[in-house]
Amino acid sequence: MHGTREAKGFSGDDEDPEEVAAVLQESISLSLEIPPDEEIKNITWFSQKVLAIVTPGKEGQPVVIMAMDPRYRGRVSIPESSYSLQISNLTWEDSGLYEAQVNLKMSQLHITKSYHLRVYRRLSKPHITVNSNISEEGICNISLMCSIERAGMDVTYIWLSSQDSTNVSHEGSVLRTSWRPGDKALSYTCRVSNPVSNINSRHISVGSFCADPGYPEKPSMLCFLIKSVFLLFLLVVLTVGLCIFRAQKNYEMPRVRKLQRNRIKLRKKGKSGPTPV
Repeated sequence: MHGTREAKGFSGDDEDPEEVAAVLQESISLSLEIPPDEEIKNITWFSQKVLAIVTPGKEGQPVVIMAMDPRYRGRVSIPESSYSLQISNLTWEDSGLYEAQVNLKMSQLHITKSYHLRVYRRLSKPHITVNSNISEEGICNISLMCSIERAGMDVTYIWLSSQDSTNVSHEGSVLRTSWRPGDKALSYTCRVSNPVSNINSRHISVGSFCADPGYPEKPSMLCFLIKSVFLLFLLVVLTVGLCIFRAQKNYEMPRVRKLQRNRIKLRKKGKSGPTPV
């Protein structure tokens, strides 16, 4: 369930800012733990410049927020009974350094607390791209690439698999592995993480992306055999058709020659007949 993340600050001067991770478009609370015996005059929150000045309310009254930075107007609040700074509807621009300066009534000293706020997006489900090829030795070489839309900064990729009842992990967005027919087909899962979320991909079984678990070359040989049979069939059809055409031509040629000879004889008889007196 999405909600407000909280960074707890401690009284005193810290050498390094506290690292705080927050979720884009959600809320973050930068809290202060102030000693109960200290009476507060006011608290000034800084982010590049003065973000807000908070003064305690009169007895029974809420705190008063003054000098609000326009960038945070409508998005900053101070919870009751607390001087923590709560920022809602976080944007990328909210990332950066924050500092709370607590001014005390009975002392010229002040307490400071610094934060380094980083805003991240919740990750979506990873997408897996698979490339495979089969070597001459029959080994199936597989490359799995894990990617995610709008990943942003500080994203880590880990591949998980279960082998012989032990978990095996591999860091990086690309996993290269190999598989032989007869070997156990392993399943892999890509886990993507950033400081505010982590999510797993679907299971990928490497054996399903190789040709035929029994004999990788069979599909290619079958394809070659089908093509060869088809070409042979075409050749037979063409040969038979050519033979039939030649046989018909050879059968018709003598008849044509005989008809031509008969026509010549008839013409000669017509010319050698009796001449009328």
